[in-house]
Amino acid sequence: MSILNYQLGLSEEDMYTETTISELDVLPIKYLFRTYPEMPPIEQWAMDLARGSVLDVGCGAGSHALYLQEERGLTVTALDNSLPCLETCRLRGVKNVVEADVFQFRDGTYDTILLLMNGAGICGKLKGVGQLLKCLEKMLAPNGQILLDSSDLIYMYDQDMDGGYLIPGDMEYYGEVEFTVHYKGKHDAPFKWVYVDYGSLSRAAQFHGFRCERVVQGDNFDYLARITRLSDVEARADNIKTFYVNPEDEEEDELVVMDDPSGMAERLLGEDGEDEDDEGDDDVGGRSGR
Repeated sequence: MSILNYQLGLSEEDMYTETTISELDVLPIKYLFRTYPEMPPIEQWAMDLARGSVLDVGCGAGSHALYLQEERGLTVTALDNSLPCLETCRLRGVKNVVEADVFQFRDGTYDTILLLMNGAGICGKLKGVGQLLKCLEKMLAPNGQILLDSSDLIYMYDQDMDGGYLIPGDMEYYGEVEFTVHYKGKHDAPFKWVYVDYGSLSRAAQFHGFRCERVVQGDNFDYLARITRLSDVEARADNIKTFYVNPEDEEEDELVVMDDPSGMAERLLGEDGEDEDDEGDDDVGGRSGR
């Protein structure tokens, strides 16, 4: 109700979140109503790469759907299982809203499927990533794409003298947490959530017949991935443009930009591939992802 209360002007009180590996932290309610300039770079990349018909999974307050509909002129379906969120989307002007669980939703196919704000989290557990990909594949149009962001939580664990991470032995996967949301002194029942490191996501995608590309890496272990069918990628391999944010990345993980309609890569890196941000503080390859 916090989102709808804010939309209706009834309350500006913030939400608070906590997980089994993190302390209580504020989630400013206004942040959920952010405009494109207020979005982190990873979300801006997703907004620029979206094309065709779009399914926004877990649309929340509808900021992504509204931008793509109004500023990009795309046909967007905003999907969520929260009626207050969907009512908020309607009041803000989102034309197509659907109440559904994505795992049961079957209504047409889409050129772009968005799962932002750690969209992979809906899997609950790492082993659920494959199930999610199989579900989304049925909704993906030919040459369609899945744009998904997540974070690698390994940085939250202590390291030993040799640089290894100290992860409790009873954890199946270090990115699996229980998430609790607090609002106005009350809290919902905890729910399972997962943050998926890029390597695990990529392996799951390949196993299920997809190609997974890390479009951009944030400064805080977060990233945006673009997932496409292997068969679709092979048919248009000559359209792939690759760049590296930092020279040393060339020997590690490839950062790939597909169909860069806004020229964001050129804006961030310059025509010769060098980072335009001399200070190296807040741009991709110097730009904060959150």
